[in-house]
Amino acid sequence: MKKILIVAAAAGLASLAACNPATTNTTAENVAESHEANATAYEAAADNTSNGAAEAVLENKADMEENKADAASANAH
Repeated sequence: MKKILIVAAAAGLASLAACNPATTNTTAENVAESHEANATAYEAAADNTSNGAAEAVLENKADMEENKADAASANAH
């Protein structure tokens, strides 16, 4: 009887483990979203400036933030 209970308990735990979806790294997802928001802000600032040099700098910063967001997204999964 004891063995049956042990087998039943093990089967129950195994079925619960199978139902648990794969976890994701929410910290990495949050970092990616933050970098995406920064990139959007830089792009908006670049669109609103009339200085060509400043626009280029802001566009480069936006590109860097997008690259950081891509890297963080890759680490999230």
